Amino acid sequence: MVGQILAVVIFVAMFVLIVIDKIERHYVTLGCGLLTLLLVFGLCMHSTPAIVETLNIQSIFTADFWYAAGTSEEVSSGINWETIIFVAGMMIMVEGMARVGFFRWLCMRIAKLVHYRTIPIFITFMVVSAVLAMFIDSITVILFLAAVTVELSQLLKFNPVPMILAEVFCANLGGSATMCGDPPNIIIGTSLGFSFFDFITNTGLIAGIALIAVVIYFYFAFHSELSGGIAGKGADIASLPDPKEAIKDRKGFVISCVIFVCAVVLLVTHSVTGLTVSSIGLFIAAVTVLTAPRHIREIVGKVDYKTLLFFVGLFIVVGGLEQTGILQIVADFIGRISGGNAMLMAAIIIWFSAFASAFVDNIPFAATMIPIIKSLAAVEGASLATLSWALSMGTDIGGSATPIGASANVVGTAVAAKAGYPIGWGRYCKKVVPATLLVLIIATVCIFVRYF
Repeated sequence: MVGQILAVVIFVAMFVLIVIDKIERHYVTLGCGLLTLLLVFGLCMHSTPAIVETLNIQSIFTADFWYAAGTSEEVSSGINWETIIFVAGMMIMVEGMARVGFFRWLCMRIAKLVHYRTIPIFITFMVVSAVLAMFIDSITVILFLAAVTVELSQLLKFNPVPMILAEVFCANLGGSATMCGDPPNIIIGTSLGFSFFDFITNTGLIAGIALIAVVIYFYFAFHSELSGGIAGKGADIASLPDPKEAIKDRKGFVISCVIFVCAVVLLVTHSVTGLTVSSIGLFIAAVTVLTAPRHIREIVGKVDYKTLLFFVGLFIVVGGLEQTGILQIVADFIGRISGGNAMLMAAIIIWFSAFASAFVDNIPFAATMIPIIKSLAAVEGASLATLSWALSMGTDIGGSATPIGASANVVGTAVAAKAGYPIGWGRYCKKVVPATLLVLIIATVCIFVRYF
């Protein structure tokens, strides 16, 4: 009982400190993780096996960690090293692409193709944001897309805020479509043994339908604000920057594009080839640095190690809740209030996940919910896959609702504010909350129609 209380106190304290955002979040999770190991597992439980199982280092040295031979085995509890290695590998690939100017080139090329007209740029940038976020971390997507949007707004004389808000939302939506799009999906996929193909044929289908609705919604929501601008009204667009100027290293640019295509192919086929996402992440990272030997220090130095450490501490704290049986208690509660009704269970998960993710980081929330839905599937007989898609859509989309709900939101609003366009909670929520509710309704209907 004391161990359970301590585990809950540490978990709540971690969440509060993350929301307050006065201490860097990787320090918060690592500190709380250390307290879990010392106080919960050591002082209260006196359990060395619990510590070993939660640290989960032994899993790295098993064959299944690197090559699963087409199987979909669930990983053990504790630190999900597969997620961490994969995320690190993708970070290195993205830094390699950023170094050669890939993202800025892509944005400027698209703007030129639509002749720098504001509304077409608005629509295409939404679609590009969603598509890129399917394969690249949404933070990176928004960082470059928002920066280019601000640059274009200054050249074409339009307000960049509507465009940035729509890009942020579409990045979160696109990230929900694949296993590598958003961190919650990476955690769900690696923890429960789902493949890239599993996500793209389930959450990907929902995201595709929702994207059409979202583009239409944002068009009508922001059309009047973006109807101005100088493009298409006799302005001299020949003086605008050439996309080729964004490419800093032509040879490196071609190599980065090839590596990106290889990463996509390996992810799409990994359930067939048997390569795990940890193998793919390590391979992509190795190829990226080996093809740019003079820039290894630059590429590796820009990797977001704080996020990787954040994951490590987070998994330990959630492991404390799992080892002490707290997550089982929560699962039993959801099972009781749903009366064992799988449809109601899925609805509770998607809407509760969405509401919670609007105010707290969706990454720790997703990591916390995974053992709960596993327990619900085992005890109540509900489909684990269906509950997983509900959790994925709820956490990924719910995080869009507020400026602090997802990392992409924070980055997008920060870029706008730095350029002199601050976005308050009122303006953000007024336009984005209706879009969030629209997508959640679509996701709920799709799940009910397809799986029940």
